[in-house]
Amino acid sequence: MGDEYKIKNDDVVTVTKMNHVVEVQYMEKCNCYQTIKKLDKNNYVDLATGEIKEYSHIENRSQSKNSLYQTFKKLRYLINNNFKGSKNELFVTLTYKENMTCVNRLYDDFRKFIKRLRYKYRDTSSIDYISVVEPQGRGAWHCHVLMRFNDVEKIYIANEEVRSLWGHGFVRVNRLENIDNIGAYLTAYLTDLEMEGDFEGDKVKHLNGKKYIKGARLHLYPPGINIYRCSRGIKPPERRKMKFRDIKNIVKDAAPHYTKTYNVQTDDFENVITYYQYNLKRK
Repeated sequence: MGDEYKIKNDDVVTVTKMNHVVEVQYMEKCNCYQTIKKLDKNNYVDLATGEIKEYSHIENRSQSKNSLYQTFKKLRYLINNNFKGSKNELFVTLTYKENMTCVNRLYDDFRKFIKRLRYKYRDTSSIDYISVVEPQGRGAWHCHVLMRFNDVEKIYIANEEVRSLWGHGFVRVNRLENIDNIGAYLTAYLTDLEMEGDFEGDKVKHLNGKKYIKGARLHLYPPGINIYRCSRGIKPPERRKMKFRDIKNIVKDAAPHYTKTYNVQTDDFENVITYYQYNLKRK
């Protein structure tokens, strides 16, 4: 591990535990004081000066990388805290026969679908879910759903059954038993875009014989859209502050399998954030 990733034992870190995935975050500068107060969707008060200012609204999501990062980070946390690849979990993709470009229709169609699914399995199990909308390059929308059947140890539903309940086009039902970091896997799947041609570079990754540009799908999400929705049974992970040395009580002798350090700059404020991620299934 390089020095740029080194967190010292006395540093105060934020620890997020999500089943077998543990994330440690360290910020060189910690701002513990509120600097603004929101008035409405357009205005806020600068608490240092008392001045009322107007929010600068973005035209598309690619103009707000930090906002997107926070959205997918929260989604990753929710996924890893509630799904671990158990046999009572399913990953379902819902598509349309036509080039369906209305995201509001997708929201409504999914609401009706999950209502029908819950009714069909009302005597078998309650169902919790996280649904995520995915834009295609041609303007069409898909929906991906993680489902957890809470009252059974194992669930099997055929593609044909889900397609009948969905009623709008092709569906795919998968398990994620062989993936030990479902949150990272799915958020990468939702943000990367398959490419054609021989272009190579830092943002190109190879997977199953195909090429993907990392993060290229992000600009397809329009501003203001709810990228994901979840049921009431989906719980956020516990986050605690502690000295870095004390994380040994959680991760034991495991070493971090992923580390990253990057700079964040907003106006005249700059910070350096370091992440360690531990996967306790990879000991």
